[in-house]
Amino acid sequence: MSIPFVARRGRKLPRRTTPFVFAFYMATIMAMLMCLVITAGERGIGPGYFHQVLDAYRLAMPAAFCCVLIVRPFVLRLVAMTVCLH
Repeated sequence: MSIPFVARRGRKLPRRTTPFVFAFYMATIMAMLMCLVITAGERGIGPGYFHQVLDAYRLAMPAAFCCVLIVRPFVLRLVAMTVCLH
């Protein structure tokens, strides 16, 4: 029995797409979390909360994706300066 959500070796994206896949996943998760928190903080959790969150997310996700792509090299340098990689 195979698990349908596990990517098979032949169906994975090439290694060169790693920065873009990382940015996509990171932006997707962080933008949603931030939209949930900021919408709740600014407008409260009530009727229409999730609709307001999704409205904010439509703007936040593409912006977060671009930002993650831009800051990734800087963050990698910061991590290299902070963590012993030996």
